[in-house]
Amino acid sequence: MDNTSQPTTSGMNGLIEDWVSDKDAFKNVSWGKTMMWIFLLSDTFIFSCFLVGYMSVRMTTDVPWPNTSEVFALTIAGEHIPLILIAIMTFVLITSSGTMAMAVNCGYRRQRKQAAILMLVTAVFGVCFVGMQAFEWTKLIEEGVRPWGNPMGAPQFGAAFFMITGFHGFHVSIGVIYLTVVALKVLRGDYEERGYEIVEITGLYWHFVDLVWVFIFAFFYLW
Repeated sequence: MDNTSQPTTSGMNGLIEDWVSDKDAFKNVSWGKTMMWIFLLSDTFIFSCFLVGYMSVRMTTDVPWPNTSEVFALTIAGEHIPLILIAIMTFVLITSSGTMAMAVNCGYRRQRKQAAILMLVTAVFGVCFVGMQAFEWTKLIEEGVRPWGNPMGAPQFGAAFFMITGFHGFHVSIGVIYLTVVALKVLRGDYEERGYEIVEITGLYWHFVDLVWVFIFAFFYLW
């Protein structure tokens, strides 16, 4: 039995050699999907920093933090309902995840029209979400909440609210444009030869946006 072993390279050259030797593990993953995962990973760090910063500010401020159940309550038919708009927004985004998942399924079945229609329906849900968020912003601005001040309590509340929800709303708006463009190209048959993996890649982005909202909902609105 030969006990001799291949010499190993140390340092940076060894790292590169090890990475190259594992290239077969990545041969079935497209560049498009890989790049989307890398982008989403970097975005995860950004949203994590925002939420950690928000929690740090909230736990260290001496001024009372506004009661979010009251701040985000709406009066409907004479009834004061806490967080009703936020609940509807959450329901809309969760529903859009369902339509996006069905679009991905149709894409891999090469059901071009069904995939495109479901993506457009998902985009409509996104527009509804952004519209409700714009209403929420308008309501708080009318009540005097600003990024630099807040008549309801801790001044950091306004900065945290506009920064976190604004950044997420920007992602949803970009997602709506992304979904619409890809859906129209799918409907036109631009991906007939290459396949419809682009639908899954688009879905990765949209599911990420939905998942981030779940954390925002839990940490900002319910806490």
